[in-house]
Amino acid sequence: MAKLGRPGAAKGKKGATKGTGGHGRQALEGKGPTPKAEDRPYHKAFKAKQAAAKGVKPAASARTSKKGEFVSGRSGMGARAISGEVLSGRNSVAEALKAKIPATALFIAQRIEMDDRVKESIAIANGRGIPLSEVTRAEIDRMTGGDSVHQGIALQVPPYNYKHPTELLDRALSTGELPLLVALDGITDPRNLGAIIRSIAAFGGHGVVLPQRRSVGVTAAAWKTSAGAAARIPVALASNLNQTIKEYKQRGVFVVGLDGDGDVSLPNFTLADKPLLVIVGSEGKGLSRLVTENCDQIISIPISKATESLNAGIAASVALYQISSQRS
Repeated sequence: MAKLGRPGAAKGKKGATKGTGGHGRQALEGKGPTPKAEDRPYHKAFKAKQAAAKGVKPAASARTSKKGEFVSGRSGMGARAISGEVLSGRNSVAEALKAKIPATALFIAQRIEMDDRVKESIAIANGRGIPLSEVTRAEIDRMTGGDSVHQGIALQVPPYNYKHPTELLDRALSTGELPLLVALDGITDPRNLGAIIRSIAAFGGHGVVLPQRRSVGVTAAAWKTSAGAAARIPVALASNLNQTIKEYKQRGVFVVGLDGDGDVSLPNFTLADKPLLVIVGSEGKGLSRLVTENCDQIISIPISKATESLNAGIAASVALYQISSQRS
């Protein structure tokens, strides 16, 4: 019986076969060891070595743009921009630039639709000498943490410059109007802060007081939700909210808190013609005990029994509208 070969083994003639005569010997021997990076003319390490030998400082890997220069196709900007606060959205960016926020860079997505807000942002940035860069939408996605509605535009800004609560009240009094200020107690969602800032701007308010601890700050998300109102409404940071409340009361400000179990229903509120600080608590826990004790009145917003509570941003908006209507 004939032996079976290994499965897949090729059958050939017995004995020696004709070779190549050594034609491939040079290829088999190879070209020797791979040169070091600094010895390869087209490698950045080679250029750095040459520059060092001449005493010249090597150029940065990404060309730095001049002020007002529009740089096309720059890469790696997302990682750099994310180290600072990044605002996005056409309204937010345009309003921030018009308010002369000290921005450090403006990023425009490639093939963006140039509407009036984008054109205005570019014009302001050029006028102020802010570097402009054209990047991919993916890079703006990275800068904004995956914000899908950045609308192809982002602005890098330094950390927010908070006011002192005393300065905030002084500014409100200097307008010659009845002060209308809002303080937040235990609110941690930046979208609520942004919505409240937008409502304050809409209904004639003068600013926001935030506690230094356990509170949201003015982040990019808050800027975005405010639709640019954060550029016009000042925000103060209080190291002790209850102490700030007491100081405001000593200067003639009436302090009212919003709570579902308030003693006074909003339609029956009678202090609208007084200088006011309206305190908004978190949606879940409401106002803290000490803040409640320091309020002159606790007011509630009547709602349907089928609804358990209102979002903090919506509650503030309703209260501010009511106060504005009574004042007007």
